[in-house]
Amino acid sequence: MALSQPIPDRGSSRSNSSLGHLANGPWTFDGEVTRIFDDMLRRSIPQYDVMRSVVFETGRHFVRSGTTVVDLGCSKGAAIAPFVVEFGAAARYLGVEVSPPMLEACRARFRREIAAGILEVRSLDLRDEYPDVQAALTLAVLTLQFTPIEYRTRIVQDMYDHTLDDGAVVVVEKVLASSAPMDGVLTRAHGELKRTNGYSQEEVNRKRLSLEGVLVPVTAHWNEDLLRRAGFRDVECIWRCLNFAAWLAIK
Repeated sequence: MALSQPIPDRGSSRSNSSLGHLANGPWTFDGEVTRIFDDMLRRSIPQYDVMRSVVFETGRHFVRSGTTVVDLGCSKGAAIAPFVVEFGAAARYLGVEVSPPMLEACRARFRREIAAGILEVRSLDLRDEYPDVQAALTLAVLTLQFTPIEYRTRIVQDMYDHTLDDGAVVVVEKVLASSAPMDGVLTRAHGELKRTNGYSQEEVNRKRLSLEGVLVPVTAHWNEDLLRRAGFRDVECIWRCLNFAAWLAIK
């Protein structure tokens, strides 16, 4: 099965296409990145649609009437959106985000749900605090990797402590391979996928340099051990493609 199909450009430089975006300096989730974010993920993550589907199809089994779904690092709301569509007012939803442009975009996306009082998008830095809510399901999709390693143990412990009994978390991360040679193979394959999806080699190189020290992946084993040490009784890898993986952890 192909990892990805070539994605055509969607038009002019004023569109939401991420082609031609050349990162300059350390990576930030600014207004320009927010504008092109959805297209950037689709061109950069192998089996992107499969990943999104797996997050929803596994997570939905833990949402019960009157419970809360939390999305840590919600960006523009792509992870929580299918839960809002599926469960509507039967559940409550909380997205937390630190980037002001992402907050603005997410609030605009869910303005009706916010007005109805079933969804909140909160400005919150996970390095400093954790939302005071007990969740049936917590999503952390490509979030922990942007958090300094020294904070991750405490954040994952907070995830566990703020999960209802029999609730769950779904974590998606970019990961390191188990050895340097294997990591090199996966990194080259990932670069080829991005070039297949329209990025030039310069775009690939500039983004990689921009993300150094900002996106800090660890191994799949490290992530699984972090979840188990926090107290989750069952931890299972539910999707993996190249150097990206997702886990379901049940309390």
